[in-house]
Amino acid sequence: MNRGLFSSASDEWETPQWLFDQLNKEFRFVLDVCATPENAKCPYYYTKEQDALNCSWVWAKNCWMNPPYGRQIGQWVRKAYEEAKAGATVVCLLPARTDTAWWHDYCMKGEIRFIRGRLKFGRSKNSAPFPSAIVIFRPRNGR
Repeated sequence: MNRGLFSSASDEWETPQWLFDQLNKEFRFVLDVCATPENAKCPYYYTKEQDALNCSWVWAKNCWMNPPYGRQIGQWVRKAYEEAKAGATVVCLLPARTDTAWWHDYCMKGEIRFIRGRLKFGRSKNSAPFPSAIVIFRPRNGR
């Protein structure tokens, strides 16, 4: 595994498998919108090269999103919100950055489940340096 996935040297944080499994039991995900062939959590996935920000997600109905946590995160959250307005359910693992514009503009319109404590991403021995939340955008959230 890439050591950068577990540090601030990268904006990619690999989803903890136990957390995905728990949410997958509830949502039965079809599409992972931010993946690599090595870490995809769903039968179908978009890679960086496929540019999910410019693809439709609605066909999958139930989508998982653990986006890159860098400067583009607001674009990913906006896209998840817009895909829900178009008919998809998008479940997002996000840093709980409640002071940001993207959080207020989009996350506050979804269902928010704060995660107690700090997650250990991938196979990291250390917890993340930030709190996390699950934000769920359902088709009715955007209407």
